[in-house]
Amino acid sequence: PNGDLIMAATGTGIAPYRGFLRRLFLEPTPAADAFRGLAWLFLGVANRDALLYDDEWQAILQRETARGRSAAQGRESFRLTYALSREESAPGGGKMYIQD
Repeated sequence: PNGDLIMAATGTGIAPYRGFLRRLFLEPTPAADAFRGLAWLFLGVANRDALLYDDEWQAILQRETARGRSAAQGRESFRLTYALSREESAPGGGKMYIQD
């Protein structure tokens, strides 16, 4: 329950993480009560309009902030990082992919 979780998904590869994160943050489960680590989701898609389940990720961020578990509050439990390959540039130039 204290370990960190790092998840990387591209496009429809996000589906398995969706159910896992819903159980961890949005549903009353023993796992949700016990989790004390950071769940960090890297999501790579081509364009912003291809962000799958973004409303759910934002709901998790809002809920965790309301619970006092955000980066600004010093105890982050969920972090979301997007890689938009057609809209962002990688640090060395070129398209931004999830591995960048």
